[in-house]
Amino acid sequence: MRLALSWLTVLPVRVGEVDARAAARAITATPLVGVLLGLLAAGVLRGLHVLGTPPLLAGFLLVGGLALATRGMHLDGLADTADGLGCYGPPERALAVMKDGGAGPFAVVALVVVLGAEAAAFPAVGWQAVVLALTAGRAAFVLCCARGVPAARPEGLGALVAGTQPVWVAVAWWVALAAAGFLVHPWRGPLAVALAAAVVLVLVAHTRRRFGGITGDVLGAACEAATLAVLAVCASPMG
Repeated sequence: MRLALSWLTVLPVRVGEVDARAAARAITATPLVGVLLGLLAAGVLRGLHVLGTPPLLAGFLLVGGLALATRGMHLDGLADTADGLGCYGPPERALAVMKDGGAGPFAVVALVVVLGAEAAAFPAVGWQAVVLALTAGRAAFVLCCARGVPAARPEGLGALVAGTQPVWVAVAWWVALAAAGFLVHPWRGPLAVALAAAVVLVLVAHTRRRFGGITGDVLGAACEAATLAVLAVCASPMG
């Protein structure tokens, strides 16, 4: 849990030497980090509401606060993955584009759409949905790192954590999230979780075909995609 917090938040948590076993356990614990971030985010939204902050402004302030709280790692991964998927050429070229660190047009569009949609959705849902969305985002790491999913590179975070999670662990986390979804809405909550899981699985399958496996950037992209999927369903005006 300390390693998960040090990876996924700005908390000054000290950890010792990181080996494959510690990394695997940290990935297993990442949804718990999502719970903590979700409770914090819900509290911030409530405070902004009490202060009379307009909903859209509150949403953007929350999105910015979450970026600070997570060092913007997931957003960086989203941007790099979008550029990698959007470029032409063999997997080596796509991986080189992702490693370059610049922001191309696909990255800019992905960030604008995802951040704007999250900012609009956060104030439109209850605190339970906020917690569910941010927890699902971190549970995406477990799904991305399930057994049988290779790393695209021989080095980096992806190589350290790829294939470390037993399938039953990933399934257990997402079943628990679906059950928690009933606290949000009898059918909308579980549907949101199912959609988020489907989005992550499609992303993993596509990046395996395009890059040969996952990278740390893919984990960040999956996190943001799952978060937005839950928020989009929970904020829907459907009855």
